Amino acid sequence: MRTLAAHEVKVGDSIPPLDIPITPTLIIGGAIASRDYQDVHHDRDLARQRGAKDIFMNILTTNGLVGRFVTDWAGPEAILKTVAIRLGAPNYPGDTMRMTGSVKAKDAEEVTLEIHGTNAIGEHVSGTVTLKLPEAAKR
Repeated sequence: MRTLAAHEVKVGDSIPPLDIPITPTLIIGGAIASRDYQDVHHDRDLARQRGAKDIFMNILTTNGLVGRFVTDWAGPEAILKTVAIRLGAPNYPGDTMRMTGSVKAKDAEEVTLEIHGTNAIGEHVSGTVTLKLPEAAKR
């Protein structure tokens, strides 16, 4: 996979959408991998007792998926500088989160992206990601 070069990116460019199926395995695996043992991320009965429809994704898994979305677009040489996200509607099993984004700002060193992840009940995640791209693309 090739990395985008800074000169190839323009303000207003869209990032190709990415659809992510939300499965129990993704939710539970992400919680375990991030050492988040809160029961609402792995125990369906307890999540329902606490008022949720089902188990739901934690913010650390969402943060990782945002990073994946951005680096799938930018390439392996891109360096994530900042990720600032806010959660909204929960990601429940059986849904699909659609990640979208666009270039909001650019200078000689960095590119700032606005990202959104939506599911059937609304916006799951929104925020900005700033990354550094190389001056020239590696072939």
